[in-house]
Amino acid sequence: MTSHDAQTWDPFGTLRRALWIGGGQWAGKSTVARLLAVQYGVTVYHYDYHDARGHNDRRIARRVGRGEPVTGPDPDRMWVHTTPEKMAAETLAGFPDRFEWALDDLRALVSGHPIIAEGWGLRPELVAPVIDSPRRMVVIVPTPEFRLRQVQELPRAASLGHRVSDPARAQANRLTRDRLVAEDAVRTAQRIGIRVIEVDGSRDAAAIAELVADHFSPYLPQKV
Repeated sequence: MTSHDAQTWDPFGTLRRALWIGGGQWAGKSTVARLLAVQYGVTVYHYDYHDARGHNDRRIARRVGRGEPVTGPDPDRMWVHTTPEKMAAETLAGFPDRFEWALDDLRALVSGHPIIAEGWGLRPELVAPVIDSPRRMVVIVPTPEFRLRQVQELPRAASLGHRVSDPARAQANRLTRDRLVAEDAVRTAQRIGIRVIEVDGSRDAAAIAELVADHFSPYLPQKV
C-alpha cells in the first residue's frame, strides 16, 4: 500500500499524515475519537457532522446534475418501500463522491497535532490510496447485538429523522442496511490488510479507545 501523491492533491500534507477510523454505524467511532482528542491532544474530523450539514449544497448540486428532485427522495420510498439490499448498494455507490467532499474539508486543515478523521463513509478502499501504511487506519464495527443495544439506548439511533408510514419497517430496513454496509467494510478491510475491531459491548469506550491508540501509537504524541 503506497501513497499516491500524484493523484491525490494534498497541498499541506494533511491527508498523508492523517489517521482514519472507519467502520459501521453505532460502533462508537465518534466517542473513541473524542476520547483520543482529550487524551492525546489530536484534532478530530467528524465525517457524519460535515456530511449531514456542510456537504448538503454539494449533495443538492449532485441531484440537479443527475436530473433528480432537489429535495431528495421521498422518505417512504427511501426507507419503507426499498429493500435493505438496494439501500446498501445505493449507499456504497454514493460513498466515493462523499469521500471527495471529506477530502476537501481535510485539505483545508492545518494542525500542529495529528488529525484523526472518523466516520462510516471513510471506507477502507477509498482511504487506502491516500495513506502510506495500513497502520494509519482502523475499522470499527458493532456486532448485531451491540447495534440493537445502541438503537434501544441512543435516541438519535432510534429515530430516522423523517416521518414515514411504517416506522417499524423503516427501522428494520435501516438496521439491515447498516449491517450490510458494515459487513462490506469488514470484507474490504481484511482483503487489503487494514485492522478490524469488533465492538460487542464487553469493553467500554475507553477500552476501545486504548486499543485504537495502541494501533496508532507510531503516530500519536504522548498523552496530555
